[in-house]
Amino acid sequence: MIESVRILVLGGTWFLGRFLVEEALRRGHTVTTFNRGRVDPGAEGVESRHGDRANPADLEALVAGREWDTVVDTSGMIPRLVSLSARRLDGHVARYVFVSTVNVYRGWPTEPLTEASPVRECDPGAGDEDLGESVTDRQGRLKSGCERAVGEVFGDRSAILRPGVILGPHEYVGRLPWWLTRIAKGGRVLAPGYPERPFQAVDVRDVAAFALHAAERALGGAFNVCPPIGQETYGGLLTGCVRASGSPADLTWVDDAFLLARQVGMWRELPLWRVHPGAWQVCAAGARAAGLRTRPLWETVVDTWRWMSSGGIPVAHQRRDLIGIDPAKEQRILREWLSEAGRSGRGA
Repeated sequence: MIESVRILVLGGTWFLGRFLVEEALRRGHTVTTFNRGRVDPGAEGVESRHGDRANPADLEALVAGREWDTVVDTSGMIPRLVSLSARRLDGHVARYVFVSTVNVYRGWPTEPLTEASPVRECDPGAGDEDLGESVTDRQGRLKSGCERAVGEVFGDRSAILRPGVILGPHEYVGRLPWWLTRIAKGGRVLAPGYPERPFQAVDVRDVAAFALHAAERALGGAFNVCPPIGQETYGGLLTGCVRASGSPADLTWVDDAFLLARQVGMWRELPLWRVHPGAWQVCAAGARAAGLRTRPLWETVVDTWRWMSSGGIPVAHQRRDLIGIDPAKEQRILREWLSEAGRSGRGA
């Protein structure tokens, strides 16, 4: 039986943080959250402390006379600020669990990855400057710098979690909710690529559970937090949306090259669609050996639809407005595809 752990959560109100707090309480742990108080679900049994990790005085007030067994950092994005937090928490927290991303790897998303793959370079003292050659590179470098900042202070007393894309109820970016909403409307739906394409999203509740497992078991090192390679497919994602919503939608699969030639944007216009060969080839054998368990994609889809259908409203976020293809563009591309397929004798 696992003894109660005193956990400090940096964040703790959105998506992953929300489930982390709920699951920690369910397991009998003592939880303190530290955030700016912009969104606070007011979970019963949680000590909520408001402040800004960029403000040394707020950090000083947080730790004064306090100690925790583990901090779980769900919100660290800027290396300099993560370094500030880690250094101030040292001596008040025994271990540090940092939630990073597979984007830290230099080879993502173009090549298969393991925990031993090289990561992007970034100074642990970096601020929010214009790093990298692209948005992907910049975000990956910043998270890599955050990892280094934690490692410099906590060393082998730290666990670095590197999930891929995280889905599930309360998702605030809206990738899976967009697909569920679009498919629920019915009609002919543009399905990108081919249904057998491997897909490797992880449920938010499984990330939360593994973060707590890392805290309870005092795990150290870096872990890719993903389902097994090849367990799920993109076709399974979209047909799952059809089944969960009870929609009569007709999925029409359109070749990658056809879509790219018409400037259809990966990831944003058609959420979760990537053609890069390494996007869904992230080995998580180390995490699975350490205790990671991941649920079937179908369960994530069904539970997200159930949350949406019950009136669930995600936290407002500007990235949600960037998700989804214009309906007129979708139908135009479908008409072109079906017309060309008819002339060439190919199926839809």
